[in-house]
Parts: sequence; C-alpha cells; structure tokens
Amino acid sequence: MANARVKTVVQDVLDGLDVDHEIRNYVESVLNEGDDFLSSHDVYEAVGGVLHGVHGQEVDELQIMELCERLYSALKGGTESTMDGDGLKKRLDAPVHMGSMAASMDDNMGRVESIWLMKREDTLKVDQAKLAKAEAKLQQKQGKRTGEIIGSQNGSGTSSVIGGGDSSASASQVLSKKDTRMEQRGNFNSKDIRIEGFDIAYGDKVLMAGASLSLVFGRRYGFIGRNGLGKSTLLKMISSGQLKIPSHISVLHVEQEVEGDETIALESVLQCDTERAELLAREAQIQALINAGESELSNELTEIYSRLEHIEADKAPAKASCILHGLGFTSTMQKQKTKEFSGGWRMRLALARALFSKPDLLLLDEPTNMLDMKAIIWLENYLANWSTTLLVVSHDRNFLDFVPTDILHLHSQRLDAYRGNYESFMRAKIEKLKNQQREYEAQQQLRAHVQEFIDRFRYNAKRASLVQSKIKMLEKLIYFLQDQNAWLDEVSFAYMPGKSVFANVNLGATMESRICIVGENGAGKTTLLRLILGDLSPTGGVRNAHRNLRFGYFTQHHVDQLDLSFSPLQLIQSRFQGLPVEEYRRQLGRFGVTGDMALQQVSSLSGGQKSRLAFSLLSMARPNFLILDEPTNHLDIETIEALGNALNAFCGGVILVSHDERLIRMICKELWVCSGGKVWSLEGGFDEYRRLVEVELKDAF
Repeated sequence: MANARVKTVVQDVLDGLDVDHEIRNYVESVLNEGDDFLSSHDVYEAVGGVLHGVHGQEVDELQIMELCERLYSALKGGTESTMDGDGLKKRLDAPVHMGSMAASMDDNMGRVESIWLMKREDTLKVDQAKLAKAEAKLQQKQGKRTGEIIGSQNGSGTSSVIGGGDSSASASQVLSKKDTRMEQRGNFNSKDIRIEGFDIAYGDKVLMAGASLSLVFGRRYGFIGRNGLGKSTLLKMISSGQLKIPSHISVLHVEQEVEGDETIALESVLQCDTERAELLAREAQIQALINAGESELSNELTEIYSRLEHIEADKAPAKASCILHGLGFTSTMQKQKTKEFSGGWRMRLALARALFSKPDLLLLDEPTNMLDMKAIIWLENYLANWSTTLLVVSHDRNFLDFVPTDILHLHSQRLDAYRGNYESFMRAKIEKLKNQQREYEAQQQLRAHVQEFIDRFRYNAKRASLVQSKIKMLEKLIYFLQDQNAWLDEVSFAYMPGKSVFANVNLGATMESRICIVGENGAGKTTLLRLILGDLSPTGGVRNAHRNLRFGYFTQHHVDQLDLSFSPLQLIQSRFQGLPVEEYRRQLGRFGVTGDMALQQVSSLSGGQKSRLAFSLLSMARPNFLILDEPTNHLDIETIEALGNALNAFCGGVILVSHDERLIRMICKELWVCSGGKVWSLEGGFDEYRRLVEVELKDAF
C-alpha cells in the first residue's frame, strides 16, 4: 500500500490521541510493511501494545482494539478488496467455491490443506528492532529514570539490593495471576505492593508461614515484633528480590555503612541521583565536542538542559546539604572524605543517601540506633512528610508514635496490619484481646454445657447417637489460647541500685513456643524466669501476661517446695483436696511414683524420685504454660528422654533453662542467650550458640 495513503489513514485515526511524532512514524512504518494483515486482530498485535503503552491506564484495552479496527477498515478501504470507499464490506457478486479457491492456492503457493490453516510468515511480523526503539523513546517521554535506584548504590556501599540475600534464609511466594499478567504486558503502573501467601525460613526455623504483606503507596509502616521473629530477614528478602514485587517499583534498603574512599560526603549523596549524574557527564562530553568543532549536537544539548531543568538539578546540592545537616553533619564535615568518618557516621551517610534518593519503597532497619537526640527529632519530622512508601523496623516508642501511619505486627509466623500509630495499635490490640477473651469464655460455657449433656446421657441407649454427635462436636471445638502470651517490653532489673542484672529486654512467648535459655552460671537465667512469672517486678519497662495463662513452675530447688515429713500421697491430697484416693494414686502413678513409694516419707526418696513427685504436683494443677528451671537434675537418661517427648506433646507454651544438650535439641524451637546483662534471641539455634562458644574458647587459649 502507498506510503501517502498509510500516512493519511494514521493521521485520521490517531488525530484525537496525544501521540508524538516518533510513535506516529513507527505505526506508519509497521503498517507500510504489513500487506498481509488479514484482520483487525493482526493490526492490534502489530501496534496495539505501543498505543496502549502511550496512554497506560487512561485508555483501556477495548478502546485500543477499536482504534485498530478503524485502522484496518480504513487501510482496506483504499485497496481493491471487499471494501467500498467508506471502508464498509461489499456484497459478493457471485458465490465463491472454496474448493476451487484452495486448488488455485495449490498452484500458486504449494500444498494447502485448507484456506483456514494459512499461517503468516515470520518475515512479515513486527520489526522488533523498531519496536524496541519506539518503546525506549516512550519510556524517556514518560520521564522514567534511566538508572533505577535498585542496584544504583552498590558501588558505594548502601545496598538497595542485598547481593543474593541471606544465604541461610529462604522464601517461597506465589504471585496472583492478575499481577503476573499485568506485569508481562507492561501496563502494571500501580506502586501499591501486595505479596500474598509467602513463607520464610531460616535454616530449619520457620519465621513466617502463609503470611501476606500489603503496602499502599504513600503510607508509612512501622514494623514491630519481638526480636528473632524475622523482621530484618523480611526486609532483606524484599530488597534482594526473593520476594517478588513489580519491577517498576524502585526499592532501597539501608543496611550497611557507606564504604570509605576519596569521595567527599556531599558528593557521595549527590551521586545517588544517577540521572542527574549521567546528564551532567553527557553535557560535559557534548561541550567538549562542540568546542572541538562539532555542531550537530546542539539539539541534544538543548534536550539535556531541558531535562536538567525539569528535575531541578540545580537545587540538588542544597537539598543534599540540608539532609546532611539534619543528620548532624556540619559544613566542614560535608566536605570531608568518606574514608575519614567512623562507622557510625558512615551509617548516617548511608541514611542521608537513602533520603536523598527517595525510592518508591524505602526500607529502614532501626534508623535511630546511630543517631543522637537532635538527629532523631530531625529524622522524625523529615519522615513524617515522606511522600513515597516507607517500611521501618524500630523499637523506639516515641518514633513509632510520631512517624507511622500504619503498624505491621509480626507474631505467630504471620503479619497483622493496624491503622494508626503505635498508641492506636496498642488500643486495638487490647480490644482484640478482650474480644478473644469473650469468645474464649463463650466457648468454655458451650464446652461445659456439651460435656454436662454427655455425662448425663452417656449410658442412655435411646440417646446414644445424640451423645456421639455431641462428643464429635466437643472434639472439634478449638481450645482458644492461640494468641495468649507473655512478653517483656523494655524490661530492666536490678536487685540493688547501680547493679543491673538486665537492661532493655524485649522478648516474648506464645502458646506454641518451645524456648530454651542458655548462658553461664550467674548470668541471671533464673531471675529472667521469675520476671516472666511475675514473682519479681521489673525496675524498668513492663512485664505483660495474658489473664488466662496458668503457669506451671518447676524450680531447680524443688526440694524446698516439698514437705519432707509427708508421704507423696499425703502431699498431693493436701494440695488438691476433694478427690478420691484412686485419682491421687493414678496421678502419682503416671510419673512413676507407685506402690509403697507413694506411702514413704518424701525425705526417704532419692533425688530422681523427688523430681518425679514435683512433676506430678505440677501436672495436677493443669497449667497451660510451663516454665522449667533445670528439670533434668537427678533424672536418668530414660526419664530425660520421656520428659522431652512429653514436652513436645504438651499443648501449651514451654520456656526451659537447661544445660542438657540432648533435651535442648529435642524440644528447642527458639534459643535465648543470657549473658553480659543482656538477653537476646539467637538465630541459628543451638548449633550457632555452640559455634560461638567454641570460637570464644579458642580465642581464650
């Protein structure tokens, strides 16, 4: 078809659209080369993607298809085909015999099975080189930055994508079909983030299972949860790409300090704006060429100046200087080389680079740790006006009250979202616990009612089927203690003023916890247990425990709790009155206190037998949370093995202090280390603790 005809058709059809000259030329060239267009669908395949990309979400797919139909109709209207002058199909003058048509095609084109099976030749498809060129120009027209923030900082140490992520951690994720389809078509322009049904594990320890994360663009999220649950690991998974988010969203994770080199502090921050740096470098090249006699580059230089003006490149140094000043860098310090700063100041520099870059998603992990009070106040005010998405891990209560618009709470291997700051989160959480308590009490009443019915009619033959259905119903009722837990919030403790045992302890346990506490003698492990129990009151911070927790405490000095003049049977009768003797004997027998042993004085029992008696008394109280302090003392190997199996089968939380490695490995899902006035959750479990101890011993000798 003639070039002039195509040009006229394109101009007429695209007249109402804001399509620049390059795109029009591209569409014309594709249509000129496409004499084999058999339908409007072929036209859509050739140019529909480019037209859709020009307007994004402003024009839907149906409108683009209608444009392509108009292009096809108009183009065919200008040829000797079945179209009249207005582009409408003509009526055939006579019937067409399909068999003879296929036979004529046999003569001209080789063997044809059917006219309906003709395929387009690959040589007549869209010129991929021209399409790529047009799409590149389109991206430049839309103002996309030539260098994404992701990966742009690697050379200077502020990693926006952690190289390969944490090799010890793994994540699995399934993208929704809708997001995958939109991502492939290139028209997914939303900057909201939705990651559904993902799992994260660190070695054998599952940190999150079936969790979902939703981040709305422009909102600021405070990420909270006790230590060791995987908050920092989640940030690494996002920044490293192991948790997939749309590719057009730029991500920056401030994790490590800036590498020291000859670059001055202010210039280090300015280098984050890669587009500005590239434009200035190209400007210098063109100026040098023009000075050498080149005159054809003046148009490109004009475009560069226009782009520099658009991104306000002249204001960048002042903006970078303001950020550095707010983080404590004086005018003199801003001119110093990065290698002259300490690690703490390089971390501040890394934070400054992140704030200056302003990615679509900024990930911060404890940003206030390296700041003094003045810098913290400045950062709070700066982030309170942050316009893109912010996800920040922090344990600073004031910071969490001032900066976030939302709170993400990590617990029980899942994420819960709350609107508002930390104070609003606490109110909502308390209300949630109250609702759970009401639901629990209602369930307990139902359980009691059903159990009463079963007990009354258990032996009634006429109601046997009804009793069986009630028993099945009772078995299906969930014992509602999933979210009931105990935790320490910024707890400090000292027996005497000035002699602190712990400081700033932030730990907690759920009904599914299997926690083992390790540390050298005298480090305060028993003191920590008594704080959790509530036997000791913290000198600082808050100890919290759900009202329905029934603690069972086994102390390593359990003999002190036993009346040595009583027999085991007398002892259990005195503590739990009103039951038949057979029930007491049955309870003692479960723990190996049988026969005449139940009638002997406690003082005559061996250490292991006294431990069995103590466990029997502990179990009789029906606790739902066990706190055990050196329970293996005096126990033989077989009993320790039985204890481990029993704890694994126990339906409730367990916190254990022990030096028995076998028992720790049997039940431990989380390891707390108590040392040097601190308590922390150690990722990697007992294997990692053993490795650290071996390194320490090797250094000592």
